[in-house]
Amino acid sequence: MSPSLSACAPTHVAVHNPCVAATVFEAAQGMMVTDARGRIVRVNQAFVRITGYSSEEVVGQTPRLLSSGRHVPDFYAVMWAAIARDGIWEGEIWNRRKNGEVYPEHLSITAVRDDDGEITNYVAALTDITLSKAANDEIRSLAFYDPLTRLPNRRLLLDRLRQVLAASSQHDRYCALMFIDLDNFKTLNDTLGHNVGDLLLSQVAERLQSSLRKGDTVARLGGDEFVVLVEGLSSGALEAAAEVESLGAKILAALNRPYELGTHHCRSTPSIGATLFHNGEPPQPDDLLMQADIAMYQAKQAGRNGMRFFDRRMQDRISERAQLESDLRHAIECRQFALYYQVQVDQHGKARGAEALIRWIRSDGATVSPASFISLAEETGLILSIGSWVLETACAQLAAWQAAPGMAHLVLAINVSAQQFHQPDFGREVRMAVDRHGIDPRLLKLELTEGVLLDKIEDTIACMQELKAIGVRFSLDDFGTGYSSLQYLKRLPLSQLKIDQSFVRDLASDSSDQVIVRTIIAMARSLQLDVIAEGVETQAQRALLEELGCRRYQGYLYSRPVPEPQLRALITGWSDQPSASAGPKNS
Repeated sequence: MSPSLSACAPTHVAVHNPCVAATVFEAAQGMMVTDARGRIVRVNQAFVRITGYSSEEVVGQTPRLLSSGRHVPDFYAVMWAAIARDGIWEGEIWNRRKNGEVYPEHLSITAVRDDDGEITNYVAALTDITLSKAANDEIRSLAFYDPLTRLPNRRLLLDRLRQVLAASSQHDRYCALMFIDLDNFKTLNDTLGHNVGDLLLSQVAERLQSSLRKGDTVARLGGDEFVVLVEGLSSGALEAAAEVESLGAKILAALNRPYELGTHHCRSTPSIGATLFHNGEPPQPDDLLMQADIAMYQAKQAGRNGMRFFDRRMQDRISERAQLESDLRHAIECRQFALYYQVQVDQHGKARGAEALIRWIRSDGATVSPASFISLAEETGLILSIGSWVLETACAQLAAWQAAPGMAHLVLAINVSAQQFHQPDFGREVRMAVDRHGIDPRLLKLELTEGVLLDKIEDTIACMQELKAIGVRFSLDDFGTGYSSLQYLKRLPLSQLKIDQSFVRDLASDSSDQVIVRTIIAMARSLQLDVIAEGVETQAQRALLEELGCRRYQGYLYSRPVPEPQLRALITGWSDQPSASAGPKNS
């Protein structure tokens, strides 16, 4: 009965109704009668037995006495709307016994009217359905959940899959299905017994649940087959695949740990097949299960204890990425890197500095451009090791140049990733490298991208100020292509802005690029910053940049990135010529 009956019921004066027969009232169902205002006037023995309250304790009270607190006000509003319209309401409700126990009951409320149609009483009939509800819950559990692991079964998984497929057509994010089969489970089950096999399956279920993200679903289809449903991945296919690969690696690691199965100590490995789906395709859950199942068999054929994607082209790309990461880790261990140098000149063609650009030189002599591996290094955190190597090597090179005629004046610029810069000890790492090699810190320039400014801006400024104090310079790389940083620009201890090559490429023919470059130069002047343009390839570009006010240039017009001996020969050759402006002609 509604716990807020007294507050919601009509406020007509109570009238005794002789139609409530004693034989009906003392039925097995709990019975409660209130007056028109919702005050309890009578209850039967079944009510006393169900609620624990005696007749004396409830007469004169309102049904609010039984409130469980589990229902929102809208629940009661709907109830009374039905009673006002139909004269009766019937349904399930949670109430509270005198001892505090909350229990489910089936309740019907009927409005009783006199000959004039006025409500005189409300009669409630209530039945404790605790046992029947528990039985229904158990039936539902058996229908939708695996009795051994308590995970969703195939029936519930397919129902969930239909919902996710329908919802996926409303957004652009990928989802995934992963089919997991335990390697050689039948052998373990047959040799150690089904009880041990059941223990293994239970522990596998627990490890799978602990490996998943919040919102992911794991189900057991039967035997040693499990399925993981992953939602809310990236909107790009390759990015989503990488996320699934990462989750797969986590699952593999979890299921590869040793198992304690009673007195038995054993290991078990999984084979995992994964398939991505997007925008409601494929449309049927069975199609997804088939794809993931096929991919799982591919994993078994590849040697077990691994994961494969259903899409062969995607699998090839994922495999290539994994191989590249493995090769990159090997390259770091074996120091397969070198710094190439691209000269930076002034308006007279005189070399003023160089930018150090990393190259990966494989064991077969093939050179790998940073465009092929830097983004992967940043994703995997390997950029920290690479960045430290670049800093150390650049400082060593500056030390060598200090003793070389014609090279000691050069400023060397190195690129620093946001991930590297935001390391807590980055400032200390730079200072130690400068001290260790005994270089003039004014000749070291750190090139930062605008991405550095997106996070921890106050820490960024503090670190830059710390390094500027010892003489290290800063250049903001690719300026104008990233996120707006104008509000911080005046606070940053920069010495230079670098005009991105995308604005230089069509400078001679694109008036919009000219306006952008002119604006960047004017902004730099107002902030008393130097400006350098990268990607300068033609005399026409250089001349226009000079006309617009840029006095520093870098690009193929002067030299490609070259190993240090070639850079030294290039600069020495320019110095030997009568006019330094002839530099580009010898590049």
